[in-house]
Amino acid sequence: MELQLPSLPFLSAFLLFVLLVIKLTKSTATRKLPPSPWKLPIIGHLHHLVGAVPHRAFRELSRRHGPLMHLRLGQVDHIIVSSPEMAREILKTHDLIFASRDNVLASKVFYDGADLIFAPYGSYWRELRKICVIELLSAKRVKSFSTLRQEVMSNLVGYISTMNNSPVNLSEMFLLTSNTMTSRVTFGTKCKHGPRFISAMKRVNELLAGYTVADIFPSLSFIDTLSGVTSSLKKCHREMDEILGEIIKEHEEKRATKNSSNEEQQQGEDLVDVLLELKENGGLEFPLTLTSIKAVIMDMFAGGTESSATTLDWTMAELMRHPKIMEKVQAEVRQAFKGKARIEEEDINKFHYMKLVIKESLRLHQPGPLLLPRVCRETCQVDGYNIPAGSRIIINAWAVARDPRYWEDPESFRPERFDGSSVDYKGGNFEYLPFGAGRRICPAMTFGLAQVEMALANLLYYFDWKLPNGMGPNDVDMTESFGAAVGLKSPLWLIATPYVPI
Repeated sequence: MELQLPSLPFLSAFLLFVLLVIKLTKSTATRKLPPSPWKLPIIGHLHHLVGAVPHRAFRELSRRHGPLMHLRLGQVDHIIVSSPEMAREILKTHDLIFASRDNVLASKVFYDGADLIFAPYGSYWRELRKICVIELLSAKRVKSFSTLRQEVMSNLVGYISTMNNSPVNLSEMFLLTSNTMTSRVTFGTKCKHGPRFISAMKRVNELLAGYTVADIFPSLSFIDTLSGVTSSLKKCHREMDEILGEIIKEHEEKRATKNSSNEEQQQGEDLVDVLLELKENGGLEFPLTLTSIKAVIMDMFAGGTESSATTLDWTMAELMRHPKIMEKVQAEVRQAFKGKARIEEEDINKFHYMKLVIKESLRLHQPGPLLLPRVCRETCQVDGYNIPAGSRIIINAWAVARDPRYWEDPESFRPERFDGSSVDYKGGNFEYLPFGAGRRICPAMTFGLAQVEMALANLLYYFDWKLPNGMGPNDVDMTESFGAAVGLKSPLWLIATPYVPI
């Protein structure tokens, strides 16, 4: 009996089929992505976000698909994180893998990732962060600005007192005050370019609020060129770069002609002076360039001014909606300052309840409800799912801070929930992330909080507040406006009546 062997073509085809099945099976296993909703060709999951506020849309999707969710937005994988447990995985367990940033179009145009916010993780970023944490935004440095903070807040109080019971646009005043404070700290008291820079920075924030076509469809980057988005970014960058160049030149000339002692120089230093000193005499691993200095200055404004102003806006809006909380926090502040000529920053540490109010405001209304996207540097596993290298990781800190497993009655404004609680701003509590956590935690936390506390203490001490036009607490419009920072859609107008002579 003769053994019949299969023909060579048949055998080759069979082996090819087996190899293809193995490859597809292996590919499916390695692409075990987190759950996701249904998607469309080309645009992926983008249609789920049309007409919605992103952090709210993400929360609704995560309720159906889980706290670790995969979205294909255009041509880019996004992983949406919506629970404290998954936030811990990203920000602590695998922090190093997720410590980098994506080089989106705006960051390419504005100094190509030479700043702290968008610089990719590595030696340069570590050096820059060390400069910001130790030299620019340390507790000692922030404390040295206390007199300046008092002066700026005194001007705010003085202006409001002249309104003679007319409504005041507090939203506008908060942004102006925050910009003034950051400008004075960064550029000094006599910088003639400050107002022009702030005006240009407003346009930058508008352009940075959201993705461009190139950010989600990299292969279609030419559309941003055709639509004028790229040219608008470049034009804004040229204007910013010119202004910053003039400011730096002005400081260099001042330093060259200064004959006072080193101690006197340090007492009059602003942050540009500090950066120039480090550039000349810092002995850094990566010497500071003028480009680096300009990029860091932009970070100071992009990351600080709107966030502080927005926090004050939301806090005052919540206090107007809750008269009993307003009464309680004002009583605390006024008792502490009774008989004093002005508010001293050292006394603010006594304001236990006011600090609870700010904490609760930041829980409900984080200026950045979605932490700045991180990038997965290498394929890894989180909660049993594969996260592909190059994926953007978006942590929905807004949803995390409303998780009912961690927060009783999470949608309500209840400052007392923090009384006796160990939860703080420092990034160790993953159910509360107003400043982020891990390697990329906001380095300006102390600077921002000092400004918010000082402003709120002044407003609560010097004035009684009421809503205009016979409005009641429930009439305050709490609708969100999505932008570089998520603030009130409608400006907050209030009537101030002086409580003590000003």
